[in-house]
Formats: sequence, C-alpha cells, structure tokens
Amino acid sequence: LLCYPYNRTVVRLFPGVRDAGVEGQTLTVSEPPEGEPQPAVAPPSAAGGRFGAVIRTSGYLRKWFLLGVTIGVIAGLGAVVFYLGLKYTAQFLLGYLADYHLPTPVGEGGSRGSAGFSRPWAIPLVTTGGALLSALLVAKLAPEATGHGTDEAIEAVHTDPRAIRFRAVLVKMVASALTIGSGGSGGREGPTAQISAGFCSLLTRRLNLSDEDGRAAVALGIGAGIGAIFAAPLGGAVLAASITYRDDFDYRCLLPGFITSGVAYAVLGSFLGFDPLFGYIDAEYRFERAWPLLWFVVIGLAGAAVGYLYARVFHTSVRLTRRLPGGPVLKPAVGGLLVGLLGLLIPEILSSGYGWAQLAAQRDSLLHIPLWIVLVLPLAKIVATSLSIGSGGSGGLFGPGIVIGAFLGATVWRLGELCHLPGIPHDPGIFVVVGMMTCFGSVARAPLAIMIMVAEMTGSFSVVPGAIISVGIAAMLLSRTNVTIYEAQRLNREAAQAEREHQAAPETP
Repeated sequence: LLCYPYNRTVVRLFPGVRDAGVEGQTLTVSEPPEGEPQPAVAPPSAAGGRFGAVIRTSGYLRKWFLLGVTIGVIAGLGAVVFYLGLKYTAQFLLGYLADYHLPTPVGEGGSRGSAGFSRPWAIPLVTTGGALLSALLVAKLAPEATGHGTDEAIEAVHTDPRAIRFRAVLVKMVASALTIGSGGSGGREGPTAQISAGFCSLLTRRLNLSDEDGRAAVALGIGAGIGAIFAAPLGGAVLAASITYRDDFDYRCLLPGFITSGVAYAVLGSFLGFDPLFGYIDAEYRFERAWPLLWFVVIGLAGAAVGYLYARVFHTSVRLTRRLPGGPVLKPAVGGLLVGLLGLLIPEILSSGYGWAQLAAQRDSLLHIPLWIVLVLPLAKIVATSLSIGSGGSGGLFGPGIVIGAFLGATVWRLGELCHLPGIPHDPGIFVVVGMMTCFGSVARAPLAIMIMVAEMTGSFSVVPGAIISVGIAAMLLSRTNVTIYEAQRLNREAAQAEREHQAAPETP
C-alpha cells in the first residue's frame, strides 16, 4: 500500500524531473536542454499504484471500506508497538532503576504495585533523566513532536492533512515512552493519536487523496488510535467525528469510523487481548427513587469546575514555559525533576495513573488511601501533568483527565460516606466511572464520545441514567466558557471551512 511516491518513479523514467521531497504533491520540473522536447510527467493519478487508482475511482462505500480497513490496521499496529514500548520502558526505568512498580488496571494484570519507595532518591533522578532524554530526542529530530500530540493531529485535519512528517511519528513514539515510562504524568492517547494521524498523513501523500478525503482519513486515524489503545472501538468511532470541533459533529466520519475503529480494536486485541482496560467495575446502582439522582448533579457541577481548572492551568503552564529562560531541553528536565519530587509525597501522580483509578473504584482500596490524598489528588494530578507535558514533555492529556475525574468521583463518595449522607452507594464504582466521563468529556468538548469510551473501558453501561445528567450539566456549563483542552479544535464545520477559504484566497495588494 505504501508504495514509492509517483514523483520518485518519474525521476527514474524522466531524468528532467526532480524529487518533490516530503510533500510529494507538487513536482518541480527542470528545464530541458535547448532544442530537446519537454519530458513527459506522470499524472497524479499514478500515485499509489493500482491501489491508489482503485481508491480514487471507487464509490463512497468501496473507497471508505478499503481505506477504513487500511487505516484500522495501521492504527492498531501503531497502538500495539507504542503500548509494548511504553510497558518495557516503564519496567526498566521505574521498575529496575528505581525499584518502584506502578499499580496496573485489571485489563493489564491488576497488580497492586509497590507498597512504598525502596529507593526514594532514585525517583526524581529517573523522572528527570527520562524527561531529559525525551526532550533531547525531540529537539534534535522532530520539534513538532513536543507536547501532547492530539492538537497537532487536529491541526493537520483543519489545515493540511499531508503535513505530518513520518519522522515525527517515530520520534513521538520513543519520546512519549521515555516521558511516561520514567514517571512523567501523561497519557497514552496523545502519542497514539499523533502516531495514527501521522501514518494517515503519509497515506494521504502516497495515494494522492483529495483534501477532503485526507482530512477525513487523519480524523479517522485519531479516533481509531485512541479507541484501540483504550479498547473502546465504539467510542473511538464517535470520537473521530467529534474531536475536531468544539460544538459540532462531522457525521461523514461516523460510518467509516465504525470500520477503522473496529479493525484497529481487532488488531490490538489479537496481540494484547480483548479485556476492558479497567475490567468490569462494579457500578450497579438501583434507582428506586428520583432524588438520589441529585448526587449526579453534584458530580456534574464539580466536574465542570475541575475540567475548567484542568484546561486553564495546563494552557497557562504552556504559555508560561515559553516565556521562561532555558532551552527546549532544560525546561522539560526541570519539569521532570519537580514531578519526581511531588511523586515522593503523592505517588499517585506518577505516570499515567490508570492503576490508581482502578483502586479508587474499589471500596476497600479507596478507604485505605488517606483522605487528604483523595481530596488533593485531582489538583495534584493537574499540576503534575502541567509540569510534565506543559513544560514540553511528550505525552497525552486524556489519561490524566480520566484519573482526575476518577478521584473527583471518589472525593464525592468519600465525603458522603464519611458524613453518612443519604443516597450514597455502598461501593464507589458508579461515582468514579461517572466522574471519569464528566470531567474529561466536558473539557474535551466531546461528551458523547468520552461517555461511550469510559463505559467500554470500565464495562459499566448501567451508569447511563446518572451519567447523562452529570455529563450533560458539565458539558453545557463549559460550552458557555469556550474553554477546551484541545486548542486546535474549531468551533464548527462552517468556521473551519471559512478559515480554509480565507487562507486560500489570494492576497490583494
């Protein structure tokens, strides 16, 4: 499928044609010697060989079935490679060098992790070293691979779907594994989104897809990659249609998204298994009366406030970091050092934190976590993520958002349980799951997609009655603020189209 670009083939056949470089879309033709005829140039229809020709000449169903399967396979394999790279990096840096093992969610073994630090001095050294190596790699090879990655992929959808360099994909994979694997507070979704989107950008160049098809392909890659890494194919399909806009939904990506996300999930599951990330959390709650639903109003209001704080603190840290002295290598290293020191006090902020979210959903485990840690952890995780990723490190924002939301729900449950308030369930699972959905679904401006994804990740579809109240309240409140965790999102399709038309219009003297 990823055959040689047509311009390189032309170079061999017609010596007057020079290679067009990475873009692969515009041929630069040298002038032939005087008296000789102009050499023929292969048409753009030759791009991608027979497969590219089939894609460009096929109808809607055939084209998007073939592209959907191709994108799904690429996204699934990319997620597998990144997951394994991150797993073994964490085992070496944190497990071997620092002798500290993170708890893992049920879908990844369900380990409870280390009881404490046997080498506390090693934690700041490992977090600093991992951030330093990651920053060096990014600064030297692909500066665009800095940060969380999802914004870069969304920006490619709205501007140029051919713009993501393949080198950035490889650098992002390694740099993110170093940052998160050494204890930096970041998630898997951002790197996976940029990896999948980068492959789709390469596919757009090689097959010479139209701009519209290229934009759809990159958006599908984002959804398929995130859906695969979290074992949430339905949510990934809906995410592909909603993550690029703050207040809109691109229905054209929905049906192809079912194919891409389903195939990506099948590929990842064939290597890593098909269990939900958090197993099947006990989130049963019998709604025998209406008034206990008021607890989900509380979670909705709190989730909107915490989500707003998450976005504002993170983006403020990014802007502040740009103004501070020090280069693109020093600042992430300092951020890593501060995260390591904070991790000695609150170990739950280290790395992605999915294992801690799993423990928060279990009554006995949550009651063993000191109350003050449960109360401050949402804020501490926001600060740690801003230090790790906002300073220039490489990692995602989805994972920390899930952990922040989980402990937001755990906080509501612990306080209600402590005060013996009516309507509090016996187990915290439903509050934790709804907190995950509410906090990040609202600030990502993709409430439906995140609600579905978290339900798939936790096997907890029975939470829907409470979740729609909580998520709906938080989403409506944040829609009034114009705040989003993904700043590359456009308001809607009309605004994005108007922006492209304005950029394409010739400048008037």
